[in-house]
Amino acid sequence: MTASPPAPPFDPRTFLKHLTALPGVYRMLDERGEVLYVGKARNLKQRVSSYFRENQTSAKTRSLVARVHAVEVTVTHTEVEALILESTLIKQFKPRYNILLRDDKGYPYIHVSADAFPRLMLHRGAKRTTGRYFGPYPNANAARDTLNFLQKTFRLRPCEDSFFRSRSRPCLQYQIKRCTAPCVGLIDGEGYQRHLRDAVLFLEGKSGQVIDELVQRMETAAATLDFEQASLHRDQIAELRQVQQRQHVEGERGDLDVVACAVRGGVACVQVFVFRAGRLLGNQAFFPHLPDDEEPAAVLGAFLAQYYLDKIVPIDLLVSPEPAAAALLAQAFQERAGGLVRIAARPRGERARWLDMARQNAEHALAARLSGRAGMRRRLEGLREALGCKFELTRLECFDVSHTQGEATVASCVAFDPEGPVKADYRRYNIEGIAPGDDYAALRQALTRRYTRLRDGREQWPDILFVDGGKGQLTQARNVLDELGGIGVMVVGIAKGPERRPGLETLYLFEESHPIILSADSAVLHLVQQIRDEAHRFAITGHRQRRTRDRTTSALESIPGIGPKRRQALLGQFGGLKQLARAGVEDISRVDGISADLARRIYAVFHDES
Repeated sequence: MTASPPAPPFDPRTFLKHLTALPGVYRMLDERGEVLYVGKARNLKQRVSSYFRENQTSAKTRSLVARVHAVEVTVTHTEVEALILESTLIKQFKPRYNILLRDDKGYPYIHVSADAFPRLMLHRGAKRTTGRYFGPYPNANAARDTLNFLQKTFRLRPCEDSFFRSRSRPCLQYQIKRCTAPCVGLIDGEGYQRHLRDAVLFLEGKSGQVIDELVQRMETAAATLDFEQASLHRDQIAELRQVQQRQHVEGERGDLDVVACAVRGGVACVQVFVFRAGRLLGNQAFFPHLPDDEEPAAVLGAFLAQYYLDKIVPIDLLVSPEPAAAALLAQAFQERAGGLVRIAARPRGERARWLDMARQNAEHALAARLSGRAGMRRRLEGLREALGCKFELTRLECFDVSHTQGEATVASCVAFDPEGPVKADYRRYNIEGIAPGDDYAALRQALTRRYTRLRDGREQWPDILFVDGGKGQLTQARNVLDELGGIGVMVVGIAKGPERRPGLETLYLFEESHPIILSADSAVLHLVQQIRDEAHRFAITGHRQRRTRDRTTSALESIPGIGPKRRQALLGQFGGLKQLARAGVEDISRVDGISADLARRIYAVFHDES
């Protein structure tokens, strides 16, 4: 079989000669076919041509063009369609030369169920369940704070339906006055609906109306000498007024997001403040990935397109600075929202104060990020000197193994760069096919699975590989790297000190016969401890999850011919899985529906027989 001829080199002149002038999206690919950059254009021919001019002044563009081996285009009807498609493709491919929003989590809502006694809960993802949804909240903490307030003030049930239906007496939530115990009839449907209506009005931003009604109820209760009920309403009013003071935006009745961007030192921070129905739900700082120095307007434009791609866009967006292509963004948002969307960069009055508040928060968060980044870089430089590295450290990885007496073994890999943990690159490996408790084999399996991908050029090799352990783990790691071509990767073992006390760790290098001992107050040692502890935390969390999952999955489920009815009959006859495991073949075959052959297979599962 003859090898296919190599693809001809990319010829921009020939490509541009036949390129359309219609609007659309272009994707620049490298020699492996991976997407380097995604862009949109009103006129594809003009926009793509601008990259291949001889007098190109942008260092970022020159670096990009030098790696381009192909350009693919998708023609759209309008520039707005191109903007939407561009944002979708950026989220899908995460090209290294694009500004990237590093946040793929679904934003939380508060869900009010449609039951007879509705439940309040935190919700992420598709809205398939009936009921009402309030949000989205900028982060889970903001949503949980609101839920906590609602439960404390209006005493609505937070429990699962199965728990609710099985109660015969009030639970602890009732005892601590955070629920009215509708599960056992301590409040009727009408009273519960009154509590629910107050909570929904609050979520709709009508806390002033709720306070007015509570004042009337308090006065009525006091007039009828029902002082316990009057004191309850008094406490509810006080709680609501405290929330009003914290949010201080009761003059605003609509939905509004305030977004500000700050860029300095190659780092960008975007602050988003979320107002719904006149209430401040919270704020969150985002740190988009920048391929190079970018202007704040360009960063904010890219951020808005990606951030609101799959969200409900509020009527008003206050922004600072005015983003690139603001009019185009507003048009795209209006088409997706099916209604008016306004983007304002120079508001007046109270709104100008909110925008200034967002700008200040962006600057403060950016300063903290830069400070932490500088501290991380100093610690990396100290680590480089302590280990005698002759190269700059840009990526560190650490492995750890966790199990309980060989059960449910899980290995973890965590990654750090000059900005700190790179959580998107964390990995867990469920270890199979080894002797229980063989940490060396577990480590070897995890390292092989991890670095086989790197050998194929799909990911970046670390500068230093840490393993939690001594010379034995160090040897395993070095052997795997040698087999997979991990040349130049320094391997360091982190051995715990006497009595496993922090501060007494010893570092072993594969190439060195003598260990490295750092002082207990060394910033470098603190960095190593942080990396090791993060790997341990990530491994033990995965191990506990796997162990719980394994222990709650019946061994009977893996046996062909054992369905839910037979499984229930077996467990009911013997009183549980442990008792069934002790039973003989004859005892098992006496259960209705269990043949002698099936009984032998069941027995074999518990006694390792084939």
